[in-house]
Amino acid sequence: MAVTLESPESAGCATEQGELSSRAAAEAYIGGVCFKLGPPTLIGAELEWLTVQGECSASGPSAAPRPQLSALADALGPYAPRSIAPDSPALALPGGSRVTLEPGGQIELSSAPYEAAAQLCDRLRDDARLLRELLESRSIRPVSVAADADRRPKRLLQLPRYRAMERSFGGIGPFGKLMMCNTAAAQVSVDAGADRVDVTARWTALYAVGPALLAAFACSPVLRGAPPGAWASQRMRAWLRLDNTRTRPPVLDWTDPVAAYGRWALDVPLLCVRRPDGAAECGDADGWSAPPGATFADWLSGALDDEVGRRPDTGDLDYHLTTLFPPVRASGHLEVRYIDAQPGDAWTIPVHVFDALMSSPSVVAEASSIAAPLAGRWVDAARYGLADPDIRAGAVALLRLAAEHTATDEAARAVESAAERCHRGRTPTEDDIEHAPSPRLPGVAT
Repeated sequence: MAVTLESPESAGCATEQGELSSRAAAEAYIGGVCFKLGPPTLIGAELEWLTVQGECSASGPSAAPRPQLSALADALGPYAPRSIAPDSPALALPGGSRVTLEPGGQIELSSAPYEAAAQLCDRLRDDARLLRELLESRSIRPVSVAADADRRPKRLLQLPRYRAMERSFGGIGPFGKLMMCNTAAAQVSVDAGADRVDVTARWTALYAVGPALLAAFACSPVLRGAPPGAWASQRMRAWLRLDNTRTRPPVLDWTDPVAAYGRWALDVPLLCVRRPDGAAECGDADGWSAPPGATFADWLSGALDDEVGRRPDTGDLDYHLTTLFPPVRASGHLEVRYIDAQPGDAWTIPVHVFDALMSSPSVVAEASSIAAPLAGRWVDAARYGLADPDIRAGAVALLRLAAEHTATDEAARAVESAAERCHRGRTPTEDDIEHAPSPRLPGVAT
């Protein structure tokens, strides 16, 4: 898989970086770093869990407290991320996965890339098992739910990035802090493509299939602190309501995503501006807050010279790109971000689904054709899930297509089982959430 952008945790302070001479140069730079071209052969995944200190119910964190950052650092030892242990070597786990932490204490494993989905699942499953053992050594438990139904959102990480983020999103509504602190996802990453034609086909397909597969794997009907309303995926609801300029690019109008992504990224408002000095990570949010409404293009053009005091370089642009949260993010590879965290080891199913649907140009084209009538129906998919008959039919068709093209018989059986579950209108956690309100379209029976 192509080299990723630097992580938010490691990109805290500016280093010597290249200059950006113009908007055209910045757009070309984005195209180069966000879409690494080459034969698409690799797949990766990121898994997130809510965390609790002490016991919790099987279905969620209940009222159990969030763990202390010091306890997390102690439990993780040499694998602890530097966001909570600045002197940590931040080693990868034996299977190649690296541990990071989200603002509310959610724990995340980012896998190494692998050529085979089965190998990825085996290695990531082993790393997840070791992570659980490490955490349980300090009575910390990871919980496989996509939305916290019980606890109020509370930010544990005090990095300036997250302070500025909370302040920026706080002016929009409650969803920013809920997203940051009380949700968890299962993300799958695939190579961008062999050339720009291939990239366009794969990008278009990943967006087209998004609403149907979001519904197929939606399992977060309850999120404490969200406004009233029955939604199949409260996690995705939070993302969709967060900041449209940052989370909902107009991809249906993009004929060349490599060029369009660069234009869009430069016109997204700045979430924060890094301090150039070494003490920036210890500063307050005011030092990192961006002028309201100002975009990276504004900063590049000199419009923010008085407020910021310097022009951006490629390091600043790299950092800005990590503050964009579309359903599919270009990070060298293509990062699918619209799947809820799955119960237990069920995250392996979307891994096999995306591996299969991206397995050849002909399958990519067929998936796009199946999903085309549903393209852009993100809100309906997040709200109604499989209760919408058209979305349900699309989900079943895509999963059956994936089952035909998985690399192993075991994966085919798992994906076919998911297709049958969707055909019956059942969610991945149906047995655990029978008490929850069932999202449904007015006048449509499930």
